[in-house]
Amino acid sequence: MLEHQKINQLDDYFCPLNSRRTQSVYVYRINGYNPEIKAFIRSYYDTARKNGVVIEGGIPNPTNQNLAYYQEQMGAEFRMSRDFIENSLKKWLPRMSHTQCQTVAESVFRTLDMLREAGKPESVLKNVYIKFMCWLYYKFERIINQLGIAQLPKILYEGDITNHELLLISVLAYAGCDVVFLQYHGDANYLKYDPESKFSENLTLPGMNPFPEGFSLKQVRQEIQEELSLKRLYGALPEVRNATNIWLENRDNLFEKIRSQPGTRGSDPKLFYNCYCRISGVEQKQSYPNDLYQLYSTLKNSGRRVIALDTELPLPTPQEVDKIQRLNVTKTDALIQSLAVNLKYPANPELQKLMNKSFVDVMTEESHKPDMNLNKLSSQAVSLLCWLKRYQADLFQNWKMPETSCFLYLGGCRNEKEAMFFRFLARLPVDILILTPDLNQKCCLEDDLLYEQHFSESLSVTHYPKDMTELRVGTAAYHAERELDTLLYQDSGLYRNQQYSQANAVTLQTTYHEIFLYWKEEVSMRPNFGITDGVVTLPVLFAKISGVEDGDIPEYIENLKRLMPEAPFLVGRAPYIDSRVMNPLSPYIPEFLNGNRLQREKIVNHPRYLNGFLRPEIQKHLFDKLQLLIDGNLIQEIPGKNLTVTIVSTILNLDREIMHRINQFDFTKKNPKFIYIAAGENMMPSAEDAIVAAFLNLVGFDVLFFVPTGYQCVEKYFRRPVMQEHIIGEFRYNVPVRVMDLNRCSGKPYKENALRKLFKRKR
Repeated sequence: MLEHQKINQLDDYFCPLNSRRTQSVYVYRINGYNPEIKAFIRSYYDTARKNGVVIEGGIPNPTNQNLAYYQEQMGAEFRMSRDFIENSLKKWLPRMSHTQCQTVAESVFRTLDMLREAGKPESVLKNVYIKFMCWLYYKFERIINQLGIAQLPKILYEGDITNHELLLISVLAYAGCDVVFLQYHGDANYLKYDPESKFSENLTLPGMNPFPEGFSLKQVRQEIQEELSLKRLYGALPEVRNATNIWLENRDNLFEKIRSQPGTRGSDPKLFYNCYCRISGVEQKQSYPNDLYQLYSTLKNSGRRVIALDTELPLPTPQEVDKIQRLNVTKTDALIQSLAVNLKYPANPELQKLMNKSFVDVMTEESHKPDMNLNKLSSQAVSLLCWLKRYQADLFQNWKMPETSCFLYLGGCRNEKEAMFFRFLARLPVDILILTPDLNQKCCLEDDLLYEQHFSESLSVTHYPKDMTELRVGTAAYHAERELDTLLYQDSGLYRNQQYSQANAVTLQTTYHEIFLYWKEEVSMRPNFGITDGVVTLPVLFAKISGVEDGDIPEYIENLKRLMPEAPFLVGRAPYIDSRVMNPLSPYIPEFLNGNRLQREKIVNHPRYLNGFLRPEIQKHLFDKLQLLIDGNLIQEIPGKNLTVTIVSTILNLDREIMHRINQFDFTKKNPKFIYIAAGENMMPSAEDAIVAAFLNLVGFDVLFFVPTGYQCVEKYFRRPVMQEHIIGEFRYNVPVRVMDLNRCSGKPYKENALRKLFKRKR
């Protein structure tokens, strides 16, 4: 029998028996983890799989069928003697040599004798002996004829071992095989059966930590399989590879490093030396825009290929997507293989190999993310390939070693697709510099290969200056003022004029008397006001007041006057927009639409569009809310009219005074007001009036309808209730509300609606 010896290094396990210091075997248990142990486990697993036995989850106990077959072949006899055991082994396991039979018999006898000395009766010894014989036949028969030869067989045991398993594996170790126990939960279970570590050694190496969560031989097996799949997906590997960032000895001035000629960065002809960096913040605010311009200009003048972008990568067009070849597949490797055929660069086969390897590596890494699925991975890969085709000529035309082009990206990666694209490019001969000067703007790119540099100063830069005429530099006083703005207006409850350009309105549910309280308040002081990711939530009033409180008409009119100091846009007669009057924009509206989608560029460039004076962010706000009104399916169909055309023509032809108020609207201060009074018995609002009311509510107006008659108003044109109604008293008819008197209270002259002037009628 062979004795146990200690190793000097893990690779000793792979030495042939005749190359070891003594004729010995190695039996170790591993309770910890480091990179060296990980590499050893992979090698040992591969060896045991080919020339040994791998045990995952324990050795199954012999089944009734196993025991019946043993008794049929060997009978029920048992004697506690070496000769009996040796003769039984020769019959039961005929592939063993005479020497191997003797060695295993001796080892089994010693183990059983140890149990006998521990007080176990012969019935127990017989049961253990039969279990050993069944295990040898059904689990270890493939290695019993290799015991003790030059290339010792390997046993790899994963899990918490039992007493009988430990005894049999020790029998095989003494008979001539190496053993490794993988114990992810530590040594406590093992030491119950071998407290003095007689059967194995505990491995101790520097830097050992507990096994990572989820580590297993199954995981090792998957990694090996993935590597084999990768080799198949790679095909012919490139002869050159990237030496990303390793040439950056002094990393203080990355702009200077990127300016350096690629041929001066290193001397190995098999490497291209590229840069892959992200700079957060700025070192000098005053000079930063000029630094960006000088970097771009120097790179261009040196003859290098440069791309500089300052907005998110434009999404692939349908035409670009259609050009990507792809198949319906159900596995990741098949997806990668089917998409890799789009990587074509016949002008330089070496570059095509680099692209293929980078694509395979990045796709494989992306596929391992917890939230990834095949459809999402395919979508990201298609975007990557579309962007590559779009920028390929600008980056790689006439490429040869050791050239590197340069991609300057201002603002950082906005989404996973962009991040995946830049991880792909970073493994190609491209210098990548990602710039996030505004520290409030986050880049989602994560990559072990990426080098990062951080500065504490923050500067908002939205455009990359590629021409002297685009340069905008600030003085020290200007930047100091911006910093003061940040201190005053960030999370302080104070807001700079026109600080925000996006807003969404939510309707406040109030009591009738609360209307008069909130009417004069800034929206920032109302319940549910908030700002999330730069978008303001506007709590607004949208209500109908029906009836007259206590029937007191003078008091009713006085309450109306209480609302006038906020200078509302006042409509004193219904309808506000007469449906019978031709809207001058109606003939042009079909040009402004693609189905139910607004063609914004066509609208703003059309000579009949009258609101071009509005600030760009306000125009966007209006178009967003107009599209929301169309998509929301709130307005009832209008007989004889195209609803979408009616909505768009009505809103684009709104009173100029309303547009002035919208243009002045600051989303954190007082919002504009709209009051509609339908006091007469025959005053019936039109569908267009309902469209205006719903639209102004979405824009952020406070919208109130005073209807003392209690009659249906604009709500009859809505598909669902969106306007709160307050019934404050008895219904009264033909209440004498004089709009001119109300306007005097607001200091605003009453202006009769222009359309009404064209088509007056007695009511």
